[in-house]
Amino acid sequence: MNFIKTFLFVLFGLFFNATNAICDPLPGTYKIAVLKYKGGGDWYANPTALPNLVKFVNQHLKTKLDATTPSVEVGSSELFDFPFVHMTGHGNVVFSNDDANNLRTYLLAGGFLHISDNYGMDAFVRKEMKKVFPELEWIEVPFDHPVYHGPFDFDNGLPKIHEHDNQPPKGLGLFWEGKLICFYDVECDLGDGWEDAGVHNDSEQNRLKALRMGANLISYAFLGGS
Repeated sequence: MNFIKTFLFVLFGLFFNATNAICDPLPGTYKIAVLKYKGGGDWYANPTALPNLVKFVNQHLKTKLDATTPSVEVGSSELFDFPFVHMTGHGNVVFSNDDANNLRTYLLAGGFLHISDNYGMDAFVRKEMKKVFPELEWIEVPFDHPVYHGPFDFDNGLPKIHEHDNQPPKGLGLFWEGKLICFYDVECDLGDGWEDAGVHNDSEQNRLKALRMGANLISYAFLGGS
């Protein structure tokens, strides 16, 4: 599965120079996807989120990502077609052993998973991700990590987009050999912030923060913080 790493390098290596300026944009043939999981949770929540994030990233990072954002099942071989997948919902999540093994292989091959707790999925995410990486623990991503500093700076970590349990937002990560392979936003709800303005009536300031942080996640997924 090393082709994923090559794919990521080619794509964004052509898009950016050292200052994140445009170099030689490719046609819009690369996609990011929503992760479809079992268990009854609403994996399909926030249907306008990823299309809006792609539009923002293409506009501000000068990429040419495909505007379509399909869903992909956890256990599908098609997972490997997407360098970045986004997972969200409010309820139950269930990974079969085959699902867990497939997701593990995908992440170790260079894929990137972003999980956004839309409120109510936290306990399920933690349990099911233990099937994927039983040897790893969630670590709060330090504020000086590259994911918070390129192309937009978030000196104090995640922005607060939606209130859940009156707790500060946290960006949790799973790291493999020092590299962040999965980013999980808790008490933040980035996905809601990416939705159309009228869906949650978020302020433009909060939506901009959410979209900028989303752009950082995509940039990190492709560039690895370089």
